[in-house]
Amino acid sequence: MRLLPWFRENRRDLPWRRNRTPYRVWVAEIMLQQTRVDSVIPYYRRWIKTFPSWKALARAPQSDVLKCWEGLGYYSRARNLHAAAKSICDAFHGRAPDTAAELRSMPGVGPYTAAAIASLAFNEDAAVVDGNVIRVLSRLFAFGGDTKSAAGKKKMQAWADELLVKGLAGEFNEAMMELGALVCLPKNPKCGECPLQNVCAALAKGSPAKFPVMEKKAKVPHITVGAAVTMNRKGEVLIAQRKQDDMLGGLWEFPGGKQEPGETIEECIVRELDEELGIKTIVGEHVMTVNHAYSHFTMTMHVHRAQIVLGRPRPIHCADYAWVKVPNLGKYAYSKADLQVVAQLQSRSAGLKKRKKG
Repeated sequence: MRLLPWFRENRRDLPWRRNRTPYRVWVAEIMLQQTRVDSVIPYYRRWIKTFPSWKALARAPQSDVLKCWEGLGYYSRARNLHAAAKSICDAFHGRAPDTAAELRSMPGVGPYTAAAIASLAFNEDAAVVDGNVIRVLSRLFAFGGDTKSAAGKKKMQAWADELLVKGLAGEFNEAMMELGALVCLPKNPKCGECPLQNVCAALAKGSPAKFPVMEKKAKVPHITVGAAVTMNRKGEVLIAQRKQDDMLGGLWEFPGGKQEPGETIEECIVRELDEELGIKTIVGEHVMTVNHAYSHFTMTMHVHRAQIVLGRPRPIHCADYAWVKVPNLGKYAYSKADLQVVAQLQSRSAGLKKRKKG
């Protein structure tokens, strides 16, 4: 097959392709779920330096794990990776499961990830099917069906299994994914550079870019959120930790929540801080507005100053809370939206100190 010679000549020099071990493969595959290679590289390097082995990861507190993952998104991946490390060290005596079937029993490991780890780390003849591979296959066979349907997924897996080069599964899987990433692009595919151009049915039809057939995406909902920067007399800021089972579980945030119909942002913040932490507040000046897009919704977060007028914080609808000096806020792990608030507060604090010295 021309694919493998092409891959050997054109493969990217990626950090997880060096010194390949089951642990390093596993970390990379989890990080690469729904995330671009360029975004993953610095996180991967930092992660391997911080947690160089299953044992190091298993022993780390979750706060350190989430802080190392901070900004990469889809934080359940970090929690699952942490849980897998504990399971491997406790139940598997430090040796990772080495078959796709066993791997699928581990936290955060689905069919694609199991096949990827099994083939790359243990040379099992297991074919991977991710977004890049689906695009390549749908064009090779000019598949006009819905690749996201049960029948479409089954067809993609069957073709991948059929094409798999036995004994070289890891290299074949990487080659297919690399072809989708570098040549068989979603728009303007580089068909003239493709090692499979002579057997591509979509190219023969003259319409490779029409595959895979894409359904129109439903409109993504938008929510409005109110959040509070609440300070005490010591100049400490109140932050709250999300419950493990919540979205962004384990991360810290400036307390607040979704605006209800008929509420002003100020009313929203007062209600949320009462429900979440059991405190009565008055809401003051606007600090900033943050716009952020998640995979399934977009959000506008209005951040205001708030002052406690009655009660002391207690974790009612959150996992924990903390009073933190502004320079120390960065020691905690936050979502990208809350990180913008941290940056704003620290910038203002540094500016005030500079003016006082001047």
